[in-house]
Amino acid sequence: MAISDVPSDLLGGHRQVLAGCAATGRLPDRATVEAYRTAGTRAAELGVPLRALVDAALAAGEGLPSVLPALRRLVSALMDGYERAQLAAIRQEESARREFVDDLLQGRAERLAERAEHFGLRLAESYVVAVARGLRDGEQDRIERDLIARFGSHNVLVAVRDRLLVCVAPATLSAAVGEFTHHVRARFAPGWRVGVGRAHRGPGGVVASYREAAQALELADGLGLTLDVVKAADLLVFPVLLRDRGAIEDLVTSVLNPLLGARGGHEPLLETLEAIFASHGNQTAAARRLGLSVRAVTYRLERIRRLTGFSPDDPTQRFTLETAVLGARLLGWPKGFTSH
Repeated sequence: MAISDVPSDLLGGHRQVLAGCAATGRLPDRATVEAYRTAGTRAAELGVPLRALVDAALAAGEGLPSVLPALRRLVSALMDGYERAQLAAIRQEESARREFVDDLLQGRAERLAERAEHFGLRLAESYVVAVARGLRDGEQDRIERDLIARFGSHNVLVAVRDRLLVCVAPATLSAAVGEFTHHVRARFAPGWRVGVGRAHRGPGGVVASYREAAQALELADGLGLTLDVVKAADLLVFPVLLRDRGAIEDLVTSVLNPLLGARGGHEPLLETLEAIFASHGNQTAAARRLGLSVRAVTYRLERIRRLTGFSPDDPTQRFTLETAVLGARLLGWPKGFTSH
């Protein structure tokens, strides 16, 4: 845009102001400076390039003696107003973006398609949602900027919901979740964990993937998993177990309640079963996991068999025991359970 293209009313009376300053030797007063800030803001809102605005302001001072101090102050005010308008526009866009993501994750459909198009989201595609726990103040903006710099604002959406940092990305852009995890690992406090939902199509799919990702974190906590990244696809059996809570509670109490009377408590025996299942029945490997001798593990398994009537060596009984142990961890047994 050339100087001649700058709207004349933006700098109306500018040369007269400079001439007055040159004649009196005084700098522009506060009201004049504020008026120039307002003009700078209006120029930004009209889309006038900053360079063209400054060139027009400088050109008006040509031929006027001793006007440089006043010109410097007025140009500074123009630039200040211009930058304020730009920052306000950026903040407004960021606020609208986060509001859209929040509505998307809650399944609120009001003008969703129209707003999605504005942010480059193609609702007919499949999306994956990853959530991270352990967010520290200020990290959301940094991670969002880094992800957008690499993948583009039309490919990733980042927001905070329920104290989780949320990243929404197309299922075809598999690197986005990996990059998100990389930034979480580098910037979050110890104890961070990332949950990843499965790919689902459309706005409802985004909601489903978000819920799966958040539930994956809850399941990982309940099961005592040590993984930093937990995927809903790897934990599909557990929501199935919990769909009939009454049945799983009955299984847990029927199979494991006899352990409550064991000398030394039920927890060492439960940990032994978990180690056996994690080691695929190998008692030597389980002993290493527990920091015990193989003989101690064998003794504990025999106690479990005598108390419950179930042995992990029997394929059918092993499945019952393992399901009961998983249910116990998920439901926090024995707290809140009634004895049979």
